[in-house]
Amino acid sequence: MNVEDHLHRAEELLAKLEATRDELERLAGDEPDAERAVEVLQELAELAKQVEQELGRARREAGD
Repeated sequence: MNVEDHLHRAEELLAKLEATRDELERLAGDEPDAERAVEVLQELAELAKQVEQELGRARREAGD
């Protein structure tokens, strides 16, 4: 993969992260589901980690 591919993948992951964050906000609404909220928080953490990894890969590719 080249730098552009890694950046594109990071953008896709950021979009998923935003959608997941929106879900968490909805869960905090009417009748909060604590179990689902924990699952969503775990998803957010994993997505953030993946974004960080893709950006790291892009930086390494750019440095080569």
